[in-house]
Amino acid sequence: MLVLAISAFASSSAQALTAQRIGSFQQPIYVTSAPANPDRLFVVEREGTIVVVENGEVKPFADIRSAVSCCTGERGLLSIALAPDFAQSNRLYLFYTGEKEPGELHVAEMVANGATAPTSSLRDVIPPIPHKANSNHNGGQLQFGRDGALYASTGDGGGKDDELHNAQDPSSLLGKILRIVPEPAATVTPTIWSLGLRNPFRFSFDRQTGDLWIGDVGQDKREEVDFAAAPAIGQNANFGWNCFEGSLPGPATDPECSSPPLGGYVLPVFEYDNPEPGCAAIIGGYVARDPGFGEAFGRYLYGDNCVGDVRSLSPTAPFATDRYEGVHVDGLDSFGEDSCGRLYAVSRAGPLFRLLGSSTTTCGDSDTTTIPTLAASHIDVRAATRKVKRNRRAFISAWVSPCNGRRSGQVTLWRGRRNLGTRRLDQVCSARFRPRIGRRSSFRVTVKADQTFAGAISRRLTIRPVRHLKR
Repeated sequence: MLVLAISAFASSSAQALTAQRIGSFQQPIYVTSAPANPDRLFVVEREGTIVVVENGEVKPFADIRSAVSCCTGERGLLSIALAPDFAQSNRLYLFYTGEKEPGELHVAEMVANGATAPTSSLRDVIPPIPHKANSNHNGGQLQFGRDGALYASTGDGGGKDDELHNAQDPSSLLGKILRIVPEPAATVTPTIWSLGLRNPFRFSFDRQTGDLWIGDVGQDKREEVDFAAAPAIGQNANFGWNCFEGSLPGPATDPECSSPPLGGYVLPVFEYDNPEPGCAAIIGGYVARDPGFGEAFGRYLYGDNCVGDVRSLSPTAPFATDRYEGVHVDGLDSFGEDSCGRLYAVSRAGPLFRLLGSSTTTCGDSDTTTIPTLAASHIDVRAATRKVKRNRRAFISAWVSPCNGRRSGQVTLWRGRRNLGTRRLDQVCSARFRPRIGRRSSFRVTVKADQTFAGAISRRLTIRPVRHLKR
């Protein structure tokens, strides 16, 4: 049994955060908690082990070192995500670089048996992703979304300037955010959710709004924070690398840079210059939803591996509100969040810290900050014709499924970022729109989440005007 030491760091201002030391571990790289027990922490150690911290004790939980390629470059066991129904299913998911074909990226599953997860239960849930050319830019984050799907981030394959041409390539799984719907005892094909990323080592969902926040590690010029609002959370978004590095023109070696996406690139909501010559690596964090954070509640916390300062910004004005929060963590490698919203900082040197605000947060059954897992929904969009006489109206229909219980749902039509109107679903779960077509236009429709089903966004529908329609 290991009894954990507790200490605290002084803050630099009355509103700054403090850090409470939870313990010290072997190359810790991520931390999360059991979904139904925020006081049961799971600490991921890079070489391939997972330990549990509960009631001041540290106990082994899983050991997959024989399967993990570590620790050349940035390789290793990089994160885990426990299934929302972990208390019943005992399933957890792991992101690691493999040993069999060194460097390949694995998203795998384990099933706990009692207080531990046997190595024999380890299996891939998607086919391994080749990544042997370089040992860096692996990505490495796993997070469950509000829709119950598992999301994973992958780096562009390493090297300089995305020399492997992966980030913009829609046929490559590298440089992407992937969406995975795991199936027991089956290997599934992931969906490319977002593209144009260099090394999204850490991303998170705001537990209150469902918005997506990505910390994408830059090359020589800019470190960036990317944002995608719910319910779309970046579906089909192109975040620009390597056509852009942050908001600056990038090396643009990917052939796809010569043909920008129809909706344009999604540029970062926040970026900063490399703070130290030759060393910068943003560590994406979380929007603080710990009520004990006081004035810092609702701010996005992030840091930099080379600097170690914990910083925050307001989502409403990122550049104007960026500030130091009074906590420094040498070798900052990750942030973590437990199931009632308390935040943690992980040092690759060994220490794990809980971040504290002006008051103490007690977690219990009355916690209301956790977003429930909602059933998945789907929305499709169709047009009576893809060609409309110029300045005439198109006829667009949307259908939502499952239909049961959704008649009160609201469907919104979008042209780019412009809201063209909202309709209520009719008795067959459909909604109809008649936008005027003066130029080539791309449309999407979205449906809001309700108490049972997650929100959804449709595929893109393109309609173009013509002078004369053939009869």
